Amino acid sequence: MSKPDELLVDIATRVESEQSNQMSLTVVVHGTVLTGRLAPESVWRQRVAEVLKESERLGSFSALFTSGSKDTPSADPETPPTHLHFHVARILQGAVGIPETGGMYRVALVDVSAWTVGDFSYSDR
Repeated sequence: MSKPDELLVDIATRVESEQSNQMSLTVVVHGTVLTGRLAPESVWRQRVAEVLKESERLGSFSALFTSGSKDTPSADPETPPTHLHFHVARILQGAVGIPETGGMYRVALVDVSAWTVGDFSYSDR
């Protein structure tokens, strides 16, 4: 998509403004299906920083996620979000969700080619 879907931008804006992490969404990005819950960028950054900080080898990278980048659109409430921030998310591959426990993903809105509200489940039955 060269221009993000306006309704999807509105959803991302609502998640950011209400600081809600309860909106489930499934998107298709370059043929990959990603499903999970959206989080405000600040919450997403904080969680990624926490995970990195716990790592002996990657701890120094945590500062990148807590520094509050000046070019972060969510820092300005008048600027619409440019990315979706997923947590507890999985890439669906056949009957498997990767990672099984859910992960943290950042997806550019312009890269979303299809989407639906809701979190797809999967089953090996």
